[in-house]
Amino acid sequence: MSVRTPDPNPGWLSEEDLSEARRRLPMVYVEALPVRVDALGYVSEIGLLYVADKSGHFERTFVSGRVMYRETVRAALMRHLEKDLGPMAFPQLPPSIQPFTVAEYFPSPSETGLTDERQHAVSLVYVVPVTGECSPRQDALELTWLTPQEALSEDVQAEFLGGRGNLVRQALAHVGWGR
Repeated sequence: MSVRTPDPNPGWLSEEDLSEARRRLPMVYVEALPVRVDALGYVSEIGLLYVADKSGHFERTFVSGRVMYRETVRAALMRHLEKDLGPMAFPQLPPSIQPFTVAEYFPSPSETGLTDERQHAVSLVYVVPVTGECSPRQDALELTWLTPQEALSEDVQAEFLGGRGNLVRQALAHVGWGR
């Protein structure tokens, strides 16, 4: 049984071709931490998806997906935000589409601390304010809005797979939270 969200435009590689490409090439991804901001623009909440993997293990994650061939990074980011958070999330992409960090995942433990057993992936990671109502993707059990303190708690950090909790810490530092 697949728990992946069906891609509305799967036209770039078959599952077999994708598996072969993942074995041979780094894949390019975009990731986004959806946030709610107060009237002054400070982050008040972080939206985290709660999902189950194929073996039934529950974990926290955030918006993530591949950049397709001939797709701009901006278009990929919007496509995945809409797919993962729903069409009424109303993400606010900045005029300059510069990520707050570039994350590199490896199929086995490495110096980056980030792992993805399927592949070597390079991910451009963003903090994206959303103003609308979010409906989590099909394979997510829920979207939980947590305060920065809650997102950094040991319990929540332990629910991230592959070192992604470190990206939450980096994102909050990037936006000046905790000064």
